Amino acid sequence: MAEVSLTDEQRVFMTGNEVVAWAAIAAKADIVYGYPITPQNEIMHYWTRLAPKYGKKFLQTEDEISAGFATAGGVMAGRKAFTASAGPGNVLMQESASMAEMMRLPVVYVIQQRGGPSTATVIYAQQEVTLTTFGGNGEGHRIVFSTATHQELFDYTIKSFNAAWKYRFPTFVLGDGYQAKMREPLTIYDPEKRGIKLVEPEALLGQGTGKTNFHHFRNTYNTEAELYEVVMANQHDWDEMAQEVVEWSELGCADADVILLTHGIVSRSAKSAYEQLRREGKKVGFFRPITLRPFPGEQLRQAIKHAKQLLVAESAYGQLVKLVQNAIYGATIEIVPMLRPGVGITTEEIVEEYGKLKQ
Repeated sequence: MAEVSLTDEQRVFMTGNEVVAWAAIAAKADIVYGYPITPQNEIMHYWTRLAPKYGKKFLQTEDEISAGFATAGGVMAGRKAFTASAGPGNVLMQESASMAEMMRLPVVYVIQQRGGPSTATVIYAQQEVTLTTFGGNGEGHRIVFSTATHQELFDYTIKSFNAAWKYRFPTFVLGDGYQAKMREPLTIYDPEKRGIKLVEPEALLGQGTGKTNFHHFRNTYNTEAELYEVVMANQHDWDEMAQEVVEWSELGCADADVILLTHGIVSRSAKSAYEQLRREGKKVGFFRPITLRPFPGEQLRQAIKHAKQLLVAESAYGQLVKLVQNAIYGATIEIVPMLRPGVGITTEEIVEEYGKLKQ
């Protein structure tokens, strides 16, 4: 830890949780409000080691509900604040996320998914997709980045702060228990030295010039018509933002008969399977949504134009499939689900599943 520095670009070997803490330092985050839950605990542990060296703060709250709302308070006071959680903690934080949607608060959440429902396992899953993309009782006015590697955990944690403060929607970095605990190499860096401009925070409550000119944040409305007007205005802003934020990756889709579609860490196996099958002369494509919210629906529609089958692999029972179905509603391509809730998916398993397809 003592030898790591953001002064110059540096190749390091870290756990994913340690990466998130360093990325938050690189993004010039000010404070973490959090409550411990596996598998994200080390994000807070590493942060508390780094905090004294970089003039940062940490507050452990009494639970995840408090952590979410304290983080909202932090950003309203003009601090780059974030929190981290997993599983049941992510459930409890959805109330603050819904409030952040309505009040347009740039709250950043880092989620290291674990198995569900309820306490379940503390290891790994991709079962928090529905919760994270459309949790709470709103319309899902949020940004969700799904990471696959430690380098992406670093890059998208930085990007999440910029997106949150630029567009004023709550933003999630959606990792998982495998990424949280395993170690792998990556390059850490000072984003400003790479030409990445960091969006500066500002005190939201005190906007204005007069002594009584304060911004009035509301999450309660008296009539249906009043609520409708506010939600539709937020939807308009979200739709405009979506075109700038949406991200995806695709390979070999133009001539593919079968496209492998995955997200997060499973996309690493899918990409390896794609490369192996291509070497064997198979007409296979690869598509990965990086933003699950907004979902790259139009891009996926273009990618599947000439394909016959879409093999969707996920460590959940159809949560990614539902996003896909919604995004390409009306398309005639056959969707073949490969559903493994709570367990990892290997390259060999995807290749085997491909071999079962009737083409």
